[in-house]
Amino acid sequence: MINLERLRALAAVDTHGSIARAAQALHITPSGMSQQLSKLERECGHRLLEPEGRSVRLTHAGRVLADHATAVMSRMSDAERDLAALGDEVLGPLRIGAVGSAIRTLLPATLATLATRHARLSPTVRDGEVADLLPALLRGELDLLLIENWSNRPRHIPEGVTVRTLITEEAQVALPEGHPLADRPALRLADLGGIPWAACPPGAEAREALVQALRTRGVEPEIRYSISDHATQLTLVAAGLTAALVPTAARQQAPAGVRCIPTEPPLRRHVQAAWCPRTETPPVRACLDALMDEHAPGEWPRE
Repeated sequence: MINLERLRALAAVDTHGSIARAAQALHITPSGMSQQLSKLERECGHRLLEPEGRSVRLTHAGRVLADHATAVMSRMSDAERDLAALGDEVLGPLRIGAVGSAIRTLLPATLATLATRHARLSPTVRDGEVADLLPALLRGELDLLLIENWSNRPRHIPEGVTVRTLITEEAQVALPEGHPLADRPALRLADLGGIPWAACPPGAEAREALVQALRTRGVEPEIRYSISDHATQLTLVAAGLTAALVPTAARQQAPAGVRCIPTEPPLRRHVQAAWCPRTETPPVRACLDALMDEHAPGEWPRE
């Protein structure tokens, strides 16, 4: 009999395109993933993978089995949702995907509330960018997202996904205190040319919002530091190396030597919950209730 977890491993390789990325998605080591796949080949009696440069690709037999594996994983996901919806008790898995700032600031209190209210609920959390999280939600790999959406670059929300805005906050430019522009009460975006920037990696909503905001004012940003964590960006600002665009949640972590200044026109970030009503489960509804109960709309919790 073919082992279900090994089928899951093959489906992950098919989805993510490599053993390393599949292992990361399943939270196991690449060597552990390779062992699962080798055992699966012995179980089914066919070679499933073959080398392709430094990576691998599925053989014909691998593609045939991967199609079945994907179907099996989908049915298992359906079974989990059905079981979670049984009766009035909120129980079973809740797979949350979120951007880093929401994990750090919104989720801890929410997860603590869920643990108190629903002891049989089993939430897991996946960190990521919106561009990766939304497809995972649509594929049924995640149940609920906490995403960011910027006012100057609103993201298209796919059909079948509902969003609820939890927080709206102003983003400001962080400059070293000694910078010539640091004493201004507000900064015009058109005046920010010639400044090196620290920003999130390519594809992140915060980076794309910064780039678009500056380009619309005729400024081509020079991004020297691609760093996903705002707190680390702010340490580079404090060292006098760069500027950064930071939302309210991140400004609470600003070290000494950093001045945060509003922009003209203002830039705003919305933190939103996103889910698919078609597959909404009691755990999703419970988490939404906890989010709204724990955090007053429009305000970030104080650290």
